[in-house]
Amino acid sequence: MTGLEQFLLRAESLLARVEAILPQAAPLPDWNSFAFRWRRRQGVVGYLQSVAHVSQITLSDLHNIGAQKQQIEQNTRQFVSGRPANNVLLTGARGTGKSSLIKACLNQFADQGLRLIEVDKADLADLPDIVDLVAARPERFIVFCDDLSFEEGESGYKALKVALDGSISAQSDNVLIYATSNRRHLMPERMSDNTSYKTDEDGDLHPGETVEEKISLSERFGLWLSFYPFRQDDYLDIVSHWLASYGCTPAQIAEARGDALRWALQRGSRSGRVAWQFARDYAGKLPQ
Repeated sequence: MTGLEQFLLRAESLLARVEAILPQAAPLPDWNSFAFRWRRRQGVVGYLQSVAHVSQITLSDLHNIGAQKQQIEQNTRQFVSGRPANNVLLTGARGTGKSSLIKACLNQFADQGLRLIEVDKADLADLPDIVDLVAARPERFIVFCDDLSFEEGESGYKALKVALDGSISAQSDNVLIYATSNRRHLMPERMSDNTSYKTDEDGDLHPGETVEEKISLSERFGLWLSFYPFRQDDYLDIVSHWLASYGCTPAQIAEARGDALRWALQRGSRSGRVAWQFARDYAGKLPQ
C-alpha cells in the first residue's frame, strides 16, 4: 500500500469518527400534514414530526363552555384571516375541555390553512427555532403547550416569556401560542408571597417584585379563558351527547343517568373527560 493510500484510509477513518459525533440532519417536515410535534432525539437537531392520526373532536362536541368556545373561535378566525389576534391561555378545572377546544379549532379551520404544533414544556427553549422554521410558510401555525406549569428556576419559563413578548425580534405574524394550565399564573404561589413589604427568611429584600415575576408570564397572553367545574345537569348533558355519538338510543341514555352519576362520584369529578370515559365504558358494554 502506497503512502497516499495509507493517508486516504486514515482520512476516511477520521471522517467516519467525526460524522458519528456530529448532529444528524433534521428530517424535512411534511407540510401536507395538519398537525406536528416538535421532537428532539440524541444526535439530531430539533425537527417537526407529522402527526399521523389527528384528534377528530369538533367544536359541536364540546358542551357547556359556550362563552370560552365563542372567544377562542373568534380569535382563531381572526388569525387565519390574517387579522390581528392574541396568544391564548386556557386555565381552570381539569377535564373541562381546555385541550379539546384547541384541537377542535384545528379541525374547524384546517381547510383555511391552520396548522398545530405541539411542544413539550421541556422543549420550550426551542421556540425561536420553531418560529424561524415556519415563519416563511403560507400556513398559520398555533404552537400548542398543554398542561403548562413551572417550578422556580426552570429554563422553559423564561424562554416562553421571551417568545411571547420579550425578544428583540417581532413575533412572526403566522404564529400564535395557545397554552393550557390548571394554574392561572403558571407558577406555584406561597403564603410568603403575600409579605410584600417584609424581608423573607431567604433574604429577598423585595418579595413584592418576586410576585410580579410570577404573574408576568400569564399577563403576556392577550386572551385568558377560565374553565370551571360542571354542574350535575351539565355533566349529564355531556354524557348524553357522547352516548348518542356511540349509537345509544334515548331510552338507553335515560337509563344510564344513575350509572353516570355513580361513575362521577367514584372519581370525585363531574368533568367532560369523566363523562366521555363513562360513555365509552357504558356503550362498550351494551349487547350488540
